[in-house]
Amino acid sequence: MTVRAMSRIEPSQEILAASRRWLDPVRTALGSEFLAAYLTGSVLTQGFSLQRSRVNVLVVSRHLGGEKLEALARAIPENRQAPHFDPLFLTEPQIRKSLDSFPIEWIEIQEAHLLIEGLDVLGNMEVPRTYLRLQCEHELRGKVIQLRQAYILGARHPDRLEPVLKASASSFATLFRTLLRLSGESPPADTAHVIERVADLYRLHAEALLGVYLVRATARRYRGSELLALYRSFLLEVERLVNAIDGMQVA
Repeated sequence: MTVRAMSRIEPSQEILAASRRWLDPVRTALGSEFLAAYLTGSVLTQGFSLQRSRVNVLVVSRHLGGEKLEALARAIPENRQAPHFDPLFLTEPQIRKSLDSFPIEWIEIQEAHLLIEGLDVLGNMEVPRTYLRLQCEHELRGKVIQLRQAYILGARHPDRLEPVLKASASSFATLFRTLLRLSGESPPADTAHVIERVADLYRLHAEALLGVYLVRATARRYRGSELLALYRSFLLEVERLVNAIDGMQVA
């Protein structure tokens, strides 16, 4: 399966400068063990919000032994103002050995990453796609169970469902991009277009899928009755999607 990399948006100079300031004490703590640092995730896509989104940073080290863990714990800056950083620390051997275990996550990183310091250890990364469909179905089935459970426990207090929907929006966007890759398509950079394309491919109601994305992407306040309706519609479409991909043939 040949997949073209989706369009990557260059982050602002403000974010790049803040990222390097955040990285400086982290690199010092790692010393000679430091290999590379990358920006990944939504900061490289359209729709990134400095106030609502976190900046994902992948830090790659040769080793992460006990002493280095302690040094990192002391060195990581505490950002009380935006941008806020969400770091992931991995060793190079961990990356190599996890490519087949987490193909969705590594394909996402492969298609949208920006080296901000160090050696490009991801440049020649080959992500096996053998288990891509299986992981996607596994993730979707698990999320259906979680969403249903959260609704049962929270429907009496609809305001409690809003953070559930916001938290779901990002992870579902990743899975929707994976579904497009499984169909042999290159995911658009814009999440709304990704959702619309998935709805078209699987004959789902785009409005119901987009509703959750809008809850996260806009500052609008939703009434309880609106949240309940959005939640039920979204859950119904995701259940239909899981049934559709159960026996899908990978392109």
